[in-house]
Amino acid sequence: MIKKILEMIPSKNVGYMIICGGILLLVVLLGILPLHRYNVKRSEVVQGIQGQIDEQKELRQIYQLISQAALKKEDHILPNPVKTKLSRQNMDEFQDAFRAEAAKAGVNILSLMPDVKTMAAGSQSLLYTAMLKGDFANFRKLLIGLGALPYIERLEEINMEQTSDSMDFELKIWVALAG
Repeated sequence: MIKKILEMIPSKNVGYMIICGGILLLVVLLGILPLHRYNVKRSEVVQGIQGQIDEQKELRQIYQLISQAALKKEDHILPNPVKTKLSRQNMDEFQDAFRAEAAKAGVNILSLMPDVKTMAAGSQSLLYTAMLKGDFANFRKLLIGLGALPYIERLEEINMEQTSDSMDFELKIWVALAG
């Protein structure tokens, strides 16, 4: 059968067919296969990028929740009021303000007593000693709240002692008095 096919096709045409087949095979090997490999690699890159996009879409919701939570977060900006002096007739105002700040911060007041030695008529400031009980975070809130009181001159001493269930604090607070 092959002899019949070879007799029907001239020998020159067989050579041309082999040459054309070789060229076609060469085009396939050098052109189409590398192009196919290139497309496969590009497809993998596209799938990787699509995976990253999907991941970013999922993380976007979490980012929005965190951003909203950060906006709602309580900012602890330290107050810096203009300093004033408390008149001697209104000395109880400090005790009321201190109790209000302690209640707002969640700290229990054990005692708040003025120092008798600093109550003299010519004194420009009055020393209070406060004994408190509570958590350190709440004590921090109290200190920030006390910073907003314009007639507090300074905090002289802070002592902390850890107990089994909470912390004990001792503060010495100087209150500016008008002469």
